[in-house]
Amino acid sequence: MTNLLDGIEETLLMGPGPSCVAEPVYQALSRKTIGHLDPYFISIMDAVKGQLKTLLNTQNQLTIPISGTGSAGMETCFVNLIEPGDAVLILINGVFGMRMQDVATRLRADVDTVEFEWGQPVTLDAVKTALAKKTYKIVAIVHAETSTGVCNPIAEIGSLLNGSDTIYLVDTVTGLGGIPVEMDAWGIDAIYSGTQKCLSCPPGLAPISFSEKAVAALQSRQTKVPNWYLDLTMIANYWKGATRAYHHTAPINMIYGLYQALDLILAEGLEHVHQRHQDTHRLLVQGLGELGIDMLVAPECRLPMLNSVVIPDAANDAAIRSALLNKHKIEIGAGLGALAGKIWRIGLMGHTARPENVQRLLTALKTELAQG
Repeated sequence: MTNLLDGIEETLLMGPGPSCVAEPVYQALSRKTIGHLDPYFISIMDAVKGQLKTLLNTQNQLTIPISGTGSAGMETCFVNLIEPGDAVLILINGVFGMRMQDVATRLRADVDTVEFEWGQPVTLDAVKTALAKKTYKIVAIVHAETSTGVCNPIAEIGSLLNGSDTIYLVDTVTGLGGIPVEMDAWGIDAIYSGTQKCLSCPPGLAPISFSEKAVAALQSRQTKVPNWYLDLTMIANYWKGATRAYHHTAPINMIYGLYQALDLILAEGLEHVHQRHQDTHRLLVQGLGELGIDMLVAPECRLPMLNSVVIPDAANDAAIRSALLNKHKIEIGAGLGALAGKIWRIGLMGHTARPENVQRLLTALKTELAQG
């Protein structure tokens, strides 16, 4: 009988995620499974919490990986902080800001949005205007918008909210591990990420962190958290103390993998990791320019790890991406929403962000563009 797993071939993952995974992480995933309440596993859980606090630059005690992908991190933050009727402002300049709006609306929040052109960052003046009109319980924004390649001014918006009772909620699914994230210094109260982007661990966990302000809002809810699986009032008791209260069976081997992935990042050094992303980004931009390919996003707000490139007029979007995958074993991403058919999204995330990978892509892309 044929085993379909035997047909999987190694692909250079240069799309919007997942990213390439380092061999030590694969080895960690294959370690022997132990019980999710085993004292040794609890020591690994505690180590992961410490690693995440270092990476997020936070002292928050409630800093843990949620059992689920980055979208579970989003749901966790919103479902624990929103009660029906709460005023929520969402700043949208791409697909994942729109997803925030969808989630908050489903929770029956009173949702307002300020929308910006895709490919452009959120502007402070527009945020100031919105904040002057109404008091919000939550202001939410995407740090690194994966659908466009734009980096938003997270620190500056945090300064606008400084000293207020508003909870500042940030999506850093694509940002964490690729560019600096200063949770405490930027005044962020709730944050979530995912393992499959710049952390270079397979998808399946979503790091989150809540400030004391966010925890206080959770503890003072008038209604029960409407999602049992993502209820942090219960999950927190599984992730703290010497005696753990059973909530769900954690994905044990995935946490092994996350521990190893974070260990690799911290051993390399955060500054070095961030610089590596910048260096490979510059190499890619230079090479694309030599092929006559333009970038969508202006340099001052461009993400190094998610590069939105304008598809040349003569190029067939789907045909080029298919040829890269089938002939060269390289995956790049298509545009989403309003940018579908207009851009390619090239990921330089985590372990993928290496010069040899950029050169391999540029060589393959040059070949395919020449063939029309």
